[in-house]
Amino acid sequence: MAKDIRFFELNTGAKMPSVGLGTWQSDPGLVGEAVATAIKVGYRHIDCAQFYGNENEIGLALKKFFEDGVVKREDLFITSKLWSTDHAPEDVPEALKRTLQDLQLDYVDLYLIHWPVRMKKGSVGFKPENLIPTDLPNTWKAMEALYAAGKARAIGVSNFSSKKLADLLEIARVPPAVNQVECHPCWQQSKLRELCKAKGVHLSGYSPLGSPGTTWLKSDVVKNPVLTAVAEKLGKTPAQVALRWGLQMGHSVLPKSTHEARIKENWDIFDWSIPDALFAKFSEIEQARLVRGTSFVHETYGEYRTVEEFWDGEA
Repeated sequence: MAKDIRFFELNTGAKMPSVGLGTWQSDPGLVGEAVATAIKVGYRHIDCAQFYGNENEIGLALKKFFEDGVVKREDLFITSKLWSTDHAPEDVPEALKRTLQDLQLDYVDLYLIHWPVRMKKGSVGFKPENLIPTDLPNTWKAMEALYAAGKARAIGVSNFSSKKLADLLEIARVPPAVNQVECHPCWQQSKLRELCKAKGVHLSGYSPLGSPGTTWLKSDVVKNPVLTAVAEKLGKTPAQVALRWGLQMGHSVLPKSTHEARIKENWDIFDWSIPDALFAKFSEIEQARLVRGTSFVHETYGEYRTVEEFWDGEA
């Protein structure tokens, strides 16, 4: 009998639904509809971020669902993220306040530092001259205050290497509940996964299908021969196999789609499993990171000179 794996428990005791709808690069005009479709299908976890520029539209969709009695607020798990221009301790609560206004919520279930990168307040885009040194200990203190105030029911980080996560755990009063990172069969994050497991930090995987809709990333995760062979044997799609692999590895997955058929397909991963013999084949897949963070690396500006340095050797 296949294990459903519907939730993962965070170090706060909260239950995080194992599959969330990703909303990065979901165009305004489409994202509200995608959220509506997902909730109707059964999703209860929506992954948002101020930087995505679509929280306002998501908020309108959520409000309608609450008003129509389709779901209650406490049935949903909503994540958002602090953008790099708002790392100053005094700007952190203001950033969350804007997110809560846009989403029309009183609290988020999880609030993450989006990147271990700081940019000048009010700057737009990724110009290298906007990169300034981080002060993660003080940014984290401001995050802890939001947790204490109940505005964020859990706090965490995103795109943190093993070293950056370990450094934060050394000084954190409230340990991060989650590290949300790129994770899929072609970038399995073995080292980071071990650290997260040892320290009780939940690993959450974005781009679990390798971002097939992204033009600037060369991504063939769902075309990987191991995935396609396993999918064929199980009578599933390669996308479903990639997502189910994530759940069986013990991490939540955040597939993004605005297409109703795919949103449904990505949800149909609970009542079956990948048998051990086929699961073992995933260790043969060649590993390559897709999201490299090149925008945050510069020979003069900011604190990272190379991609290697940015990921602390995990590039």
